[in-house]
Formats: sequence, structure tokens, C-alpha cells
Amino acid sequence: MRSLLISLFPLFSTASRALGGQIPIVDGVIGGVPSADSSSFFLDAPISKLSSVTTTPGKLRVVENSGVCETTPGVYQASGYGDLTATESIWFWFFESRSKNPKNAPLALWFNGGPGSSSMIGLLQENGPCRITNDSSSVVLNPYSWNNEANILFIDQPVGVGFSHGDLKVGTSEQAAADVWSFLQIFLADKRFSHLQKNKLALWTESYGGHYGPTFAAHFLRQNLAILERKASGQILNLEVLGIGDGLTNPLLQYPGYIEYAASNPYHPLVSQDVIDAGNVSWTTPVTGCRDMIIACNSANGTNAICSSAQSFCNNRILSPLAGNYDVYFVLAEDPDPYPPAIASYLNKVAPQIGGEVTWTQSSNAVYRNFSLTGDWMRDSSPDLEFVINSGVRTIIYDGDADYILNFNGVEAMVNGLNTIWSPLFKLQKFQNFKVSGESAGMFKNAGKFSYVRIFGAGHEVPAYKHGNLAYGQAAAQMFTQIMRDEGLSST
Repeated sequence: MRSLLISLFPLFSTASRALGGQIPIVDGVIGGVPSADSSSFFLDAPISKLSSVTTTPGKLRVVENSGVCETTPGVYQASGYGDLTATESIWFWFFESRSKNPKNAPLALWFNGGPGSSSMIGLLQENGPCRITNDSSSVVLNPYSWNNEANILFIDQPVGVGFSHGDLKVGTSEQAAADVWSFLQIFLADKRFSHLQKNKLALWTESYGGHYGPTFAAHFLRQNLAILERKASGQILNLEVLGIGDGLTNPLLQYPGYIEYAASNPYHPLVSQDVIDAGNVSWTTPVTGCRDMIIACNSANGTNAICSSAQSFCNNRILSPLAGNYDVYFVLAEDPDPYPPAIASYLNKVAPQIGGEVTWTQSSNAVYRNFSLTGDWMRDSSPDLEFVINSGVRTIIYDGDADYILNFNGVEAMVNGLNTIWSPLFKLQKFQNFKVSGESAGMFKNAGKFSYVRIFGAGHEVPAYKHGNLAYGQAAAQMFTQIMRDEGLSST
């Protein structure tokens, strides 16, 4: 549930909301927009170049088999940097598949959200080979790691996030996509990983990944076409899977979900009727209300300023107040919820062993600010998602039913609003019981190469949770394995 531990810099206040998460808090507002008038405008300083580091533009710098995290005998791992330029370095941590034939296993990419969140959150709190312990001092092996099935590559992006460092040039999902493409070209050209060039490629992400996933995947496909048409050079990426968990994709369809979920969800109301009524007024007021501001943002005349204003207004009037006193990432807990445990102290302890070159922080204030100034948050990514689905990429949307911040009401409204080759069939389907080892763990639909699943008892970081008699991450692992094997979801 935590893709940002809110940093100590004053821009992000922790006084009135959860200790952390993938959505920053600005002046007490979840997903707020910092302004020059804010008393908390001081930002973390961007690191343009480390004098102690010699970069290798266009190449990787790698530490192999550090012995940290993945301790399964014979399983290869590597961590380090891909240097986009002399002053832009992207951090990665790669884990070979635990399967019998890792050289031919798929390659799965993992991105956390924010914008500004480190993907080390997914690694240590969700689906990586190890899990952080409750005291945040060590890790234990994760039997339901996603590298049971695939080679998995965790990437801190954009530059400035997590262990990544350098000039901060990225403020939109499209710019982020271009840098990730460039990083993957460097990664797959390296002799240690070039054997993965032809393997199935999967892109998995969550939270702001509702923007990242569609935008990155669409960019990959368009670059592939440009290479085939000899309009660009590079390695074609064999993208076959896209997975998005608890993602923000189409704000116009998703923001009413906050009002619905706050009033009625599988657990308990979050706020009083008066607060819900006020949220409704803020949504429906003509011109100056949230709905019309999002529409204006996505119109032909939508500007960065219009979109940024929409983010500020909607999150101040709807997203933040409707959460009440509950943790926005897991509504079964009051705010703040200490789970999942913090990971900063552990990562900074092992940084010398794995090749980390800067002090790791869970969020980058400066990267988040860059995105807030462009209004990227309120732009609709569903056209890119439709393009990816219609291109034949197997796609799954999933979420946890105890997550408020990107709740299933909004996510399912977004899914139902898609116009794809599979949409007519999807709308005819009825939800089926998603059983894991005979235990009900969620509800799902399949339509062709598109699937959706709502996981019971899970918060924002779906693989971090358990339900009933199942283990932590067990339901998410079944979902991942079935999709990676090019299957629809099914019960076991």
C-alpha cells in the first residue's frame, strides 16, 4: 500500500493523512498541486551529476549476484544502472526466473506509480523474491514471488526516483515512456541480457501505472512499427502482456467512484452523508466543478494549467475529504496504517552491496512536482489502453476491494467505458468466482484477451495482502501466472 513514504521535505505533509503511499500529500491534500504561494514549497534538490560516479552513456553498470534479497540457490540476479546520458541514470534490479528454464522464460517489467514512486516498493512489499519484515530491518524469501514464473525487472523511473539519479527532465507519461524505451534498448543490448530480446515481454504496473501502463505499452508498439518501417532504429520489444493494478487511467469516469465507495463499499461507510453531499456538489457544479474541469482538461483547448487546476480542485474537494479517518490504501485500518512495513532503512543499509549510488527515498518531490505542473494526472490514458488491447496484447486490469484511493467502483467504470474489440463480449459476461486453492479470493470476467479481477481483502498494493486462509500474495500470484501463460483467469 505504500509507493511513497511521504518524505521529510516540507512539501509533503504527513500530519493529517497516512504515513505514506503512492499518492503524495501536498499541504494536507492527497494528490495536491504545490504552488509558489504554498508555505511548504521547498523541494528535494535534483542531483544533476555525482562527481564520484563515472557514467557510461548507452551502457549498463552492474553488480551481479549480490546475495541480497533472492537467496534461492542458482538463481541469478543483477542490479545497477542504465546510463541514458552522462547525467541521467536509471536504476534497475533484475531477478532471473526460479523456473527450470529461465533463459526462455518471459521478461516481466514492474513499475510503481506516484508519479515519483520507487519500484523497490513492489519488490520488497509486494511481488519480489523477498519481503520486508515487520521490523523493517531484514527480508524473508517470498514463496509467491512473481519470478517463480518469469524473469522480473524492477525499474526506478523517471530519473530522480528511488536510486535513479540525474537531470530531471520528465513531467509527462509520454516523456517517461521515451526514457523507459531507451533504458530497455540499453538493457537488452547488454551481453548479460541479450538472450531475452526475443522472449515474451510483459509490462506490469499499479497506481499511477494506470497512466504509465497504457502510455508505455503504446509507445513500445509504435516504436516497433517505426523500426519495421525503417523510420527508427532499435530492438523490437516483444510486448505480449499488460497488467495494471488499482490504476488511474480515465479520471472522468473514475472520480465518481470516490463518492460511491465512500458511501457504500464491502466494509463500512467512510464519511457522513453531509460530506458525501458536498462531494456531489463539487463534482456536478457546472463549469467550476470537478467533472467539467476534467472535461476541459481533455478538450482540444486543454492546457497544462487547466489540467493542473483540475487536479488541485478535484483532489482538494473530492478525493481527500471523502476518505474520512480511514487509511486511503486499506480502508479496514484507520489512518495511519503501519502496514506494509517501511523499506528505506533496509535499502540504504544494503545499497553498497547492490550498487546504489544515492540515498534511497521512496518518493521524489521534484519529479512529482514536474508532473503536477503539466497536469498529466487528469489526462485520459484510455485511448492508449484501447490501442494496446486492440493490438492483441493480453491485458488484465485488477484491483483490491479494500482500496479507496483507486477503488473498484472507479476502475470498473473505466473498464466498462472502454471501446475495444473485446468490450461487447466483456459487457455480456457475468462475474465468476475467482477461487485460489478452492478458496474464494475474488470475482472476475474474461473476454478474449482481456480480463478483469477484483481481489477480496486486498488494499492498494494487491500482492501485499492475504485473505481468508490464503497466504500473502497467493491470489495475485495465481492471477500473474495464468496471464503470463496466455490464459484467461480461472479458479483452482
